Amino acid sequence: MTDRTVDCALLKKSAPGLDRPPYPGPLGQRIFENVSKEAWSKWVGHQTMLMNEYRLSPVDPKARKFLEAEMEKFLFGEGSAKPQEFVNPGAKS
Repeated sequence: MTDRTVDCALLKKSAPGLDRPPYPGPLGQRIFENVSKEAWSKWVGHQTMLMNEYRLSPVDPKARKFLEAEMEKFLFGEGSAKPQEFVNPGAKS
């Protein structure tokens, strides 16, 4: 597969794009066309933190709907906030 470049909506620069849509439907296509590999990786890390902090199950429809909304905010909107209680394990106190 040839390398493709996208104008990344999150990073606000041209960067290598994803190899295929990472999510089903129109949102997945929008991500494929407008989100870089680097930005997608940032989302995956943020999503993992959200799932752990809120103890979300990927099989729960409510959790999936919440994560989809957060993904859209993170990648295309005002950003997805960390939970108030979140403490970065790498941060020094």
